[in-house]
Amino acid sequence: MKIIIINGPNLNMLGIREPGIYGKEDYDILLKMIGEHAKKLGIEAECFQSNHEGALVDRIQQAYFEKADGIVINPGAYTHTSVAILDAVKCVSIPTVEVHISDVSKREEFRQVSYIRQAAVKTIMGEGLRGYLSAMNFLVDYIGEKEKE
Repeated sequence: MKIIIINGPNLNMLGIREPGIYGKEDYDILLKMIGEHAKKLGIEAECFQSNHEGALVDRIQQAYFEKADGIVINPGAYTHTSVAILDAVKCVSIPTVEVHISDVSKREEFRQVSYIRQAAVKTIMGEGLRGYLSAMNFLVDYIGEKEKE
């Protein structure tokens, strides 16, 4: 099983950017956590980060051609603005989990809109970096159930 983890703008600045909201752990720690968790689950997990909307769309499309089984995506600020990312996820029909480190439901009004949520099979927020691991767990179970059908 292969899961692609996609991170949008400013997530490479974890540990630096607003540590009171996003925590003090940096992006390398997140990558290490994901790698270790993937090993425990017996799956392949590949991480990608870009500050550019088109690169995120390209990576979603690439996941289709690689026959990825699932996507975990934290589109960052593009969550609230990008119909292009929404359309890319709809286009590829790969089970996708939306992840947010903070609980965006308790933040600014503009963060209450999530375009990607319309195509996601689940949203996980407010669990810090561990939300990525929860998303991976969910996808392993979700995909496993779909394969039984």
